[in-house]
Amino acid sequence: MRKLFIIFFAFFSCTVSFAQSEDSIMIRRIADEILLHSKAYDNLHDLTKNIGGRLSGSPGFYNAEQWGLKALQQSGADKAWLQECKIPHWVRGGKDEATANIASQKKNLDVIALGNSVGTGPKGISANVVEVRSFEELETKRDSIKGKIIFYNYKFNPTFVNVFQAYGDAVRYRGAGASQAAKYGGLAVIVRSMSESTDNNPHTGSLQYDTTLPKIPAVAIGLKDADLLDSVLRHKSVNVLLKTNGHFLPDTIGHNVIGELTGTEFPGEYITIGGHLDSWDPAEGAHDDGAGIVHTIEVLRAFKALGFKPKHTIRFVLFANEENGLRGGIKYAEEAKTKNEKHVFALESDAGGFSPRGYSFGGSAEQLEKLQSWIPLLIWYGVYQIAGGGGGADVSPLRANLKTPVAELAPDTQRYFDYHHTRNDVFENVNKRELELGAVNVAALIYLVDKYGL
Repeated sequence: MRKLFIIFFAFFSCTVSFAQSEDSIMIRRIADEILLHSKAYDNLHDLTKNIGGRLSGSPGFYNAEQWGLKALQQSGADKAWLQECKIPHWVRGGKDEATANIASQKKNLDVIALGNSVGTGPKGISANVVEVRSFEELETKRDSIKGKIIFYNYKFNPTFVNVFQAYGDAVRYRGAGASQAAKYGGLAVIVRSMSESTDNNPHTGSLQYDTTLPKIPAVAIGLKDADLLDSVLRHKSVNVLLKTNGHFLPDTIGHNVIGELTGTEFPGEYITIGGHLDSWDPAEGAHDDGAGIVHTIEVLRAFKALGFKPKHTIRFVLFANEENGLRGGIKYAEEAKTKNEKHVFALESDAGGFSPRGYSFGGSAEQLEKLQSWIPLLIWYGVYQIAGGGGGADVSPLRANLKTPVAELAPDTQRYFDYHHTRNDVFENVNKRELELGAVNVAALIYLVDKYGL
């Protein structure tokens, strides 16, 4: 019996070793194809420089839809199409301005209106500033808020090594700060930018109004000007004149852009790879989420170049309207549910074009354990961690509606919020090598899930 066990164990070990060797060879082929022949960097240059910002409903966004459809077709999709969805149409409407009156001297502050914010009107809003560092402090100052501009000066927590944790901690002031101030009669809000960078670039991003309260204008302020405002307010009052022009137009039509490789064994079962095509308007949307878009297209190109024929149908989705509505991701999941489609896995790249470090995952403990068993195959290309409790925004509706396991590529986080939602999110701030390694890891994980399932 003992001999039989030893023979079985040896056979099992050899089989596992052979399978890993087979997979190592295939992943090496994927890596070589991408590292030697990638079109990702050129595609990113084309998207950012020839189209630029892609705010939902803008001309740039519609140009990007056609660009994406053509790129998927040229990369070898078996078929490609546009999936219609309704999208919000917020427009900035002009230049955002803030002028502080400090000791009878005027100082222009570097600000940008938050996405979805109402405007001030052409005359602007002029009022004294009340500084708070938390919602709790807002409560203690509630009697002095009426008729004032509220300045939320909440800094990123520098002790969070993963900077997305600092963002998650601070972003509540961007999202809910305007309505919280309006509750006590505030006229407008200034929010410290969601960043710990060393420059003065203000960072936009969406806010969400409480519809039971008045809607008041909101801007983000660059970090250096935030520190200046803070230092002056410690000793004297400051009056600020704020002028913004943001407003909503009626909802309009947008599209998810979808390409497909048909599965050879399970054509009715789907694996999704994607990023979001829209971006905020101050810059080119290179890291957010041009990188995820070109990762998605590059995986398709590499699979076709290698002659890889997946078992499952793989969909390559350039999602609409992640930034201020998630309408594309919601529509994709709704249509999948209506058609009773079986979605076995969905992976998103929406954390920038930096060096890959791992994945976040939303699924069962058993599925997570299976993914983690593949780390020895991925570690050569930079991935050393797959953690639970995650998954990208655009694929989250698949998780909610169809219980699909989802994941998101997790690159190094340290520089992401230097560029996120700001004017310096441009092509020049993306490293070619790091971008391509991201595509390698996305392709490798898709290959493994297609072969072994979850």
